[in-house]
Order: sequence, then structure tokens, then C-alpha cells
Amino acid sequence: MKRKIVKIHEDRCNGCGLCVDACHEGALEIINGKAVLLSDVYCDGLGDCLPNCPVDAIEIIEREAEEFDKELVERRMEERKQKKETHSFGCPGQRAKEIAHKKVEVKEEIVLNSELRQWPVQLKLVSPMAPYFNGSHVLVAADCTAYAYANIHNDFMKGKITLIGCPKLDDADYSEKLTEILKHNDIKSLTVLRMEVPCCSGIVNAVKKAIINSGKLIPWGYKVISTDGSLLDA
Repeated sequence: MKRKIVKIHEDRCNGCGLCVDACHEGALEIINGKAVLLSDVYCDGLGDCLPNCPVDAIEIIEREAEEFDKELVERRMEERKQKKETHSFGCPGQRAKEIAHKKVEVKEEIVLNSELRQWPVQLKLVSPMAPYFNGSHVLVAADCTAYAYANIHNDFMKGKITLIGCPKLDDADYSEKLTEILKHNDIKSLTVLRMEVPCCSGIVNAVKKAIINSGKLIPWGYKVISTDGSLLDA
């Protein structure tokens, strides 16, 4: 039969998993870092997932598809509920795991100083006109990097203005605030620090978009932190 059904543009999908959480029928899953429609029978074509996609990777189209099966959906949702009790099934960034580190012997106490140079640090809260921005080097870091990477102060924050945020949890378009910061200030460089999980790519994309929208040529780059706290090659 010909009916409405979701179509996922894999080239746009960043694997954030927000569509998986939004779908009431459990029709979507993150597989190999991309959202996938598991079966036509699970999708009712109403498009609850569309507003939750931050990169416009989903649309409703009309094509030949198997009929929506409410009974199969109810069965799948029950299986999903049982699975959720033991581990996360959607975004790779939500999967539960334990991390073991080697114990390091410290012979004497080392006192570390904070390298934070301004307040506030939350990207949503800072003013684009704050005087500390002009002539500065800026670090844009995903929230979790500060907890995953032990030496973030010395290796990344030192000598920089630090801005933090979470592209998955914050209901905001970071690129708009970043564009204003870049337009109104002489920013010397931008460094982005993100986690390895797919949804964290949103913070990198926001910086790219802001640089383009500002119309300025600003040196920038990004580094990736693994969930076990290692610095990976970007």
C-alpha cells in the first residue's frame, strides 16, 4: 500500500539519538552511528520524530510501504521497556558502562590551580559583548569533557576564555550566540573540545556555522575525548 512514512537522510544524521527517544512506536534505532528505520510496520507516519532532529535529517514522504501494525508495535515497546531496565538502547552516548583506571601512586600532594579566566562559563549565559572576549583565544567545550579529561585546565583552558554546553541537552542553537561573539569581538582562535559520542558533533557543527555566518577568517580546530578520558586523534 502507498502511505506516509519517515525517510532518514543518512548523510545529514549525526547519530544524536533524539529521534529515537521521540518516536512513540520504537521504529527508529541508532546503528553504526546513524538513525535507521527498523521496519515499515513500526512507523505510523505521523512524524513525532521530525521536530526533535537538530540537523533536519528526517522527512515524511509517501511511498509503497507495509501497513502500520499496532500489535507489533506494542510487542516491540514491551521488549524495549525490558531492555531499557538493563542498558540504554538509543544514542551511543547513553549506553551504560563502567570505566576502570590504573591506580597511580602519588608520593607527594600536587596542588593544581584553576585556569578559568571568566564567569559565567555556560554558553547560554555569557554576553557576546563581555569585555573579556576581545582579543582572546576561546575554548568551546562539551560539558562532559571536564569530567572525562583529567588535565583539562592545563592542557586546554590555560590562556583561553572557556565556554561550555551540551548540544543534546540544551534547547538552544549555539551557532547564533557564537556568531554574535565572533562578530562583535576580535577572536584570535577557537578550539573545540568534544566527546567521542555522535551527538557531541553538534558543538563542532555550531562553531563551523558561526565562523561562516560571522564572515571572518578565524583559526580553529577541535579535539576529541574518549569516554575513558583519553585524547583521541580528531
